[in-house]
Amino acid sequence: MRNILGILGMLGILGVLGILESCKKDIEIDYHQVEPLYVVEASVSNEGMQARISHTNDMDDNTTTSEMSGATVVITASDGSSETLYYVSDGIYKSHAKGIPGMTYRIDIDIDGQHFTSTSTMQEMPQLNKFRFFWKKILTERMLMGELRFQDIPNEDNWYFIHLYRNNTGLRWSVKRDDVDPNRELQQLFSFAREGSDDKDMLREGDRLHLELRAIDHRTYDYFYSMQIMDNTGTNPIQNFTGDCLGYFSAYSQVTYDCVYHEANVEEEE
Repeated sequence: MRNILGILGMLGILGVLGILESCKKDIEIDYHQVEPLYVVEASVSNEGMQARISHTNDMDDNTTTSEMSGATVVITASDGSSETLYYVSDGIYKSHAKGIPGMTYRIDIDIDGQHFTSTSTMQEMPQLNKFRFFWKKILTERMLMGELRFQDIPNEDNWYFIHLYRNNTGLRWSVKRDDVDPNRELQQLFSFAREGSDDKDMLREGDRLHLELRAIDHRTYDYFYSMQIMDNTGTNPIQNFTGDCLGYFSAYSQVTYDCVYHEANVEEEE
């Protein structure tokens, strides 16, 4: 994802020391000062290599930027080849080198005397079959739904990450695995809002939609799945990097689909 700091920002709350003595007394909250933690979002794909490095802020820190320059970022493949990513701006490091399916990649990051590392294996290219919008009748109302259909990569275990953007802003995302119906067409549904709703998630005429379908490895799936269930479990995402570093590293193959939302094209389905 483009930015996970909104989710990880909750890690800054470490203690609640106020005691509620009556329903009229204010609750005193003490936000402990903690050392910033580095956050890395890094990838190797059929489009190139990239890493975004930032750090968390304390609750009372109003700094508007936390992107980090000055890091050394090296990605090494299992065949021994390596790429040093160059700094672009806003904490982003890049290389035009493209990943190769079946290759395992290791990222090494050195910054301010600290070292972080992670590994990921690049998967084969997924196949996107169809994406559409339809009205689903639920009791007396109609709900706008989005449906993605894609072909499972045959004869192997597979894991997928799906991200839908609206007007360049993330709108919906999910992870999926092929353990239920392997080697066949898989389905991912997204719900939006009921017909006529002014909900902020409701699509509007002319909205630009961008869909990304990634074939990811098991390790990346476990990380995103742990993020997906955070609200239910009350836990943080599993560790993907060594050291005191948040975030993830993922080697993947990706296909994309772009369209413009027109209500007249939404299909009807009972």
